[in-house]
Amino acid sequence: MISNRAKNISPSETLKISAKAKELAREGASIISLSAGEPDFKTPSHICNAAIEAITDGFHGYTMNTGMPELREAISNKLLLENRMKYDPGQIVLSNGAKQSIGFTLLATINPGDEVIIPAPYWVSYPEMVKMADGSPVIVKTLFENDFKCTPAQLETAITDKTKALILCSPSNPTGSCYTRQELQELALILDKHPDILIISDEIYEYIVFDGEHVSILNAAPHLIDRTVIINGFSKGFAMTGWRLGYMAGPKPIADAVAKIQSQETSAPSSISQKAGLAAYTGSMKAVEEMRKAFSSRRDYIVDALRSIPGVECFKPSGAFYVFPDIHQFFGKTTPVGDKIETSTDLSLYLLESHGVAVVPGDAFGEPNGIRLSYAASMEDLSEAINRISDGLSSLS
Repeated sequence: MISNRAKNISPSETLKISAKAKELAREGASIISLSAGEPDFKTPSHICNAAIEAITDGFHGYTMNTGMPELREAISNKLLLENRMKYDPGQIVLSNGAKQSIGFTLLATINPGDEVIIPAPYWVSYPEMVKMADGSPVIVKTLFENDFKCTPAQLETAITDKTKALILCSPSNPTGSCYTRQELQELALILDKHPDILIISDEIYEYIVFDGEHVSILNAAPHLIDRTVIINGFSKGFAMTGWRLGYMAGPKPIADAVAKIQSQETSAPSSISQKAGLAAYTGSMKAVEEMRKAFSSRRDYIVDALRSIPGVECFKPSGAFYVFPDIHQFFGKTTPVGDKIETSTDLSLYLLESHGVAVVPGDAFGEPNGIRLSYAASMEDLSEAINRISDGLSSLS
């Protein structure tokens, strides 16, 4: 009774680990979760107030399938003023989160057998979404020594006559790495040789950049705009994860195709969430900056703390709220109860079940030598988590 499509995809490993951590916590265990990609801040008050006002005023009905015209206009203005990209409101489709925007973009552009290049480590959903669109994910293994960023040579090697798209994520989930303008320009030189390749640029973490400003591939190579889809949303920068509001901006034929799919699958996102999104893009950015500063301090702390643990290597990421340390030196070691650590999944389960810290194994992201830690947690929790991780790793023999 189950379709082959459903059988061939894997459940989200990040949600799986988070669920396991919550289950242990319900059973009474002391758990510090560094697994979820969710800011620990509350949604800024002016955004919440806009939603409350929308409810009170009776703004309860469906909006246009592609989203409120006022919000799409605000996004168009934001992209022009902040990102120096020109997209008309008709090229923008609002969705129930950036994840849906990516999924529908792939459904709108990928045919059976098309290849989609995905640098690893990658966000866990990218390959599965490609599979759901009947495409073939082509994984490019990047290197720790290069902060896990795809090089022009790696990109060129991965391109075949079946390549349909490239997915870029900067700032990156799971590594926090950000491509520089020069690095993106060098990738663009390769893409210039292959004019039929679509670029899907996931920029959901754009407001969480610590070293310099966010640089999109369209800032580095504006001429690629006619074959680039920008993915963004409100969940990370504005601490609006539960509001489920994202969008895509891209060439009009792709936006129209995404809108057609959305009209049959979900229709527009919540009217209340859209009013909140409008307040986010037209109101004060003070809270966003305060969150960014807090994440920056946490990043500095957790990187230094991880580097102090023997056997752990960790570079300092430039954005998002993740670190992705290399922990392969612990493979082959044994836990105090005699279990062997062979993989990052083994290590992650050991840290969760024996030391009460939830992290996500690198296996889930296509990089088996690492683990992802989210520092979207209080400094108190981060300090205790580091102590537990240090104790757990030092107990291996």
